[in-house]
Amino acid sequence: MTGAIRLDGNSLTRAQLVAVAQGASVELDAGALVAVERAAEFLAEQVRREEPIYGVSTGFGSNADKLLGGHPMRDAQLDGAPPGRSLHVELQHNLIVTHAVCVGEPFAADVVRAMLCIRINTLLRGHSGIRVPTLRALAAMLNAGIVPVVPQLGSVGASGDLAPLSHLAIVLIGGGEAFFAGERMPGAQALERAGLQPVSLSYKEGLALNNGTAQMLATGVLALHRLDALLDTADLAAAMTIDAFAGRLGAFAAEVHALRPHPGQVRVAANLRALLEGSSLADIAYHLVPKFRQWQPSSWTDAPIAGQPHFDIGWDWVSTTQRHGRDRFYQRFRPFRGGKKHQPQDSYSLRCVPQVHGAVRDAVEQAKRVLDIELNSVTDNPLVFPDAQAGHADDLPLERQVISAGHFHGMPLALAMSYVKAAIPVLASISERRLNKLVDPATNDGLPPFLIGNEDGTESGHMIVQYTAAAIVNDLASRAMPASVYSIPTSANAEDHVSMGANEARHVLAMADDLGKVLALELYTAAQALDLRRDMVDAARRLAGASDAEEFARKVHGDIGDAAMRTTFLAEVDGLRGELAAIPPPQPGRAVAAAHAAMRTVVPFLDRDRELGGEVATALRLVADGTLLAAAKAALAN
Repeated sequence: MTGAIRLDGNSLTRAQLVAVAQGASVELDAGALVAVERAAEFLAEQVRREEPIYGVSTGFGSNADKLLGGHPMRDAQLDGAPPGRSLHVELQHNLIVTHAVCVGEPFAADVVRAMLCIRINTLLRGHSGIRVPTLRALAAMLNAGIVPVVPQLGSVGASGDLAPLSHLAIVLIGGGEAFFAGERMPGAQALERAGLQPVSLSYKEGLALNNGTAQMLATGVLALHRLDALLDTADLAAAMTIDAFAGRLGAFAAEVHALRPHPGQVRVAANLRALLEGSSLADIAYHLVPKFRQWQPSSWTDAPIAGQPHFDIGWDWVSTTQRHGRDRFYQRFRPFRGGKKHQPQDSYSLRCVPQVHGAVRDAVEQAKRVLDIELNSVTDNPLVFPDAQAGHADDLPLERQVISAGHFHGMPLALAMSYVKAAIPVLASISERRLNKLVDPATNDGLPPFLIGNEDGTESGHMIVQYTAAAIVNDLASRAMPASVYSIPTSANAEDHVSMGANEARHVLAMADDLGKVLALELYTAAQALDLRRDMVDAARRLAGASDAEEFARKVHGDIGDAAMRTTFLAEVDGLRGELAAIPPPQPGRAVAAAHAAMRTVVPFLDRDRELGGEVATALRLVADGTLLAAAKAALAN
C-alpha cells in the first residue's frame, strides 16, 4: 500500500492518526502479527485445557463469577440434545450486540476512522488475544472506507469505551449500521458492497474489540489537532488587535519573558514579536495618534487633503496652565491628547496575552504528553502474556499469564482533557475582552463607537458582533465543568468508579470549534478597527504634510486664552504637524497585514451599516479552513 500508515502497536503518532482520520489507509506490520498470533494460540490452548479465564470462559463484569458450560442449557433442555453451538463464541457475539446501545447524533467520519485506527494499533501489541484474520478484517474495513455509525452518547470511560467500540465491532460481524460511499445503510450491506465478509468472533475477540479507550483518545487527538491551529490563530488575532490599538510592545520583549520562562508564555511572546515585526503602528508616540470625531459636511472643506475621509480627527491641546508638575513629561511628549492615553501600559487583555495564551498552550502540551503515551498502550482486559511461562516451571499459575487489570480506565485522559476543557473558555474570554475593548469608545483609544461613523445616529456597526462572542464565551464557560470529577458507578457496582473521559474529550472537541468562532469574530472586528486606526493616522499625516500651522490647528481643541498663549499654541501645533508630516504611511506588522489582506479579499470594510450575517459566516470559514493563519505564516516565511 503506497503511502499507507504502517501500524505496529508501538510507533503511532498523533500526526499519523490525523492522517488516517482524514482518509489515509493502514497496513499491519508483519512482525507485530507474529505476537498477535502467538497470543491467540495461547488463549485457544487454555480454553482446550478448560482453564477459567475472565471474558473467555467466564461472563463479563458482574457476571465474572459465572463459568461457561459445555453447551447452551436452555436449548439442550428444549431440543433434547446440544445444538453444537459454542458458548465461547456466543459470549463474544452477545457482548458486542448487547453493548452497541449508544444514542444521539453519530460521530463524524474522521472520529470513527481514528477510533478504528487506534483499536487496530493497540491490538497489534499482542496482549489481547485477537486472531490475525480478525485484525486483518478490521483493517480491511477501515481501508475500504466503511465508517460504522457510532452515536456520541454512551461511554462512561471505564471499562473503556465499551458501547461506542461495540458500534465499531458490530459492523465487523455484519450488524449495526455504517456509512459507505456517502450512504447510511445496514452494516452487512456495507460489507457486501465493499466486497468484505462478516467475521465470526472467537475467544476474547469481542472483549478485545470493545474494551479500550479509543473513543476518548480519538476525540482527544483530533481536538488537540484543531487546537494547535487555533492557538496560533489566537496569537494572530491578538496581534491584529494590538496593531489596531497602536499598542506597546515592551510587554513582549524576550528579556522580560526570560525572567518567567514558562514554555507557552515564552513561545507566545516570540509569536507576537514576529507577527508584529514591521509595524509602524505599534509603539507609535502617543501624541501622533488622533482621536475619532464624527464626520460633518464641514469636516474637510478647509483641509488641503485629497480624498475626504469618512471620519473626522482631532486632538485636545494641554495648555501651559494645565502642565503644572508635569513639565518634564511634556518636554518628552508633545502636549496633545489624541486617541492614545498617556499611560505606560496597555490593559491586561493586550499586555498579558503571553501569560494567558501561554498558559493555555501549556495545558494543551500536557494533554499531548498523555495522549502520546496512550496511542501505543494496551487498554483492554484481561491482558495476555503468553511468554510469561519462559524460564518458569510448567506449572506456572495461569494468573501470571492472563492478568486482569485496569488499563481500560480513562482517568489519565479524562484529567488531561479536563485541564484543556478549563483552558478553552479562558482563551475565548480574553479574545472577547479584546473585541469588546475595540467597540467600546471608553476603552478603544480614540476609535469610533462600535467602529462605525454613525454621523446620522442610525448605525450599530460591530455592536452585536460582541454580543455573539459573549454568548459563545458564556456557553463555553458553562460547559467547562470537569466531567471527570463526577463518577456514576455501572455494571451493578462492579465498575464502581469510572472516568467519564469520553464525555470530557467529546466536549473538548466541540468546544474547540466554538473557540474558533470567537477568534473569528475578534479577527473580523480587529480588521475593521485596524483599517480605521491606519486611515486616521494616515489622514493626520497627509494633512500635516499639506497644511500650515493655522490650517492644521483647526483639528486641535484647547483653552488658548490670550495672544501670548495662542502664539505658544500655534508653535506647538506646528511642532506636532512637522513630526506627523515626517512619518511614513502607517503600516501594521507584515504578518498581520497579510492576514488582514486575506480578510479583505472577501469581507469589505464596513463604511455604512449593512447585513453582516453572511460576512460573519465568511470570517468563521476563514478561521476554520486556516486561510488567515496561512496568509500570516506565508508572510513570516518570506
